[in-house]
Amino acid sequence: MKIWKYLTGIPLCTKRMCKLWKEKLEEELPEAPAWVHHTVWNRVILLARWLLFSVITGGCLGLTGTFFGKSVAYVTELRTAHPWILFGLPFGGLLIVWMYRWETKQERSSTNRVLDAIHAEKEIPIKTAPLIFVSTVLTHLFGGSAGREGAALQLGGSIGNFLGKCFRIDENDRRVVIMCGMSAAFSALFGTPMAAAVFSMEVVSVGIMHYAALVPCVLSSYIAGAIAESFGMTGEHFVIEEIPELTVISGGKILILGFLCAAVSILFCVVLHKTEHLFHDKIRNPFLRAFAAGCLIIALTVLLRTTDYLGSGMHIIEEAMEGDVIWAAFLLKIIFTAVTLAGGFKGGEIVPTFFVGATFGCLAGKLLGISPSLAAACGMTAVFCGVTNSPVSSLLIGLEMFGFEGAPYLFLSLSVSYMQSGYYGLYHSQRIVYSKVKTEFINQNTKE
Repeated sequence: MKIWKYLTGIPLCTKRMCKLWKEKLEEELPEAPAWVHHTVWNRVILLARWLLFSVITGGCLGLTGTFFGKSVAYVTELRTAHPWILFGLPFGGLLIVWMYRWETKQERSSTNRVLDAIHAEKEIPIKTAPLIFVSTVLTHLFGGSAGREGAALQLGGSIGNFLGKCFRIDENDRRVVIMCGMSAAFSALFGTPMAAAVFSMEVVSVGIMHYAALVPCVLSSYIAGAIAESFGMTGEHFVIEEIPELTVISGGKILILGFLCAAVSILFCVVLHKTEHLFHDKIRNPFLRAFAAGCLIIALTVLLRTTDYLGSGMHIIEEAMEGDVIWAAFLLKIIFTAVTLAGGFKGGEIVPTFFVGATFGCLAGKLLGISPSLAAACGMTAVFCGVTNSPVSSLLIGLEMFGFEGAPYLFLSLSVSYMQSGYYGLYHSQRIVYSKVKTEFINQNTKE
């Protein structure tokens, strides 16, 4: 009860502090016009306010994201050490479905729901956070093919919305706090604070960004990232072994690679959405649907005699950077991920997107005569850009993961992928505000 009173009293304390700053400002600038005092005063209040909210949001999500990331890593190591755990996947699916049925008439939680909340169309209950936390950990424990950053966005959105209520702020500012939470959770888990800060602003509405959220998203992202790093969680970083000089020929090859990655991103989105619709139409009982999906994942794993497509598959991305992949790796990961998510298992699509992009990029690089590590890096960023429609975030992720040396190639490939991927996307609630090919207002949702 004392903690609650403290949190709800924070805005009052902030107002008293800002009043003292205003009096000090008027003493320092006694001869300035009244409008100067008013403008500077408003900016001081706004900055102080968002500094405080960002510290609290970044701190909460930094700790939550760290615990979540370590939990996923622990259960992944446990499953790797004991492969027989995979056979519990159907029963893990039953447990996840039961948990969400127990949610008391709330809609099925997803990243789309977070985007809807920013569009002010739906509410995100705080119970979304523990549900997505536990269900994602269960998915990774039993070997579901999913990532974790999609779950992080839901964690961040749910907790951010709750903190917004605690701060007693209006609806518009609460949307900013939701974006802060998304940025902080993404940064804590993936270790890319620049990309995390921009992604939550960019993914909501393609063609425009909510720059009003820039300062709080940047601050909360870096705070959460620093907290995660202090607990030993470091981001993923790769080295591009060979970066040729940018010429007409090398640049042309990268443009072709970007075009192919756009096609792969469309394929990925279509397969994910069509598989989900197919499962819902053919198997209407959610318990049976989850059980069937778990059995299908087990059958595919036994048939292929490999566990490479279970979990997030970060080790395969590392192999792709070294030029060692099989030709069908990207297709198999798409199938495994589609079945996992369609069955009702939880996680995210972002790391599977990196898997698909890296393995396809490596394969295409060999065919086009491009350095496999460079092609894999370009494939990762280009496919990610194609499925999320977020070119700025994609570039920042590439720079933070691969360094600045390959920036021209990353930029070329992802820009072509952005343009050629059309209006497909992972999240149906994502809104395409402006056309990708014309300066034209279209305001439509992404295709499924």
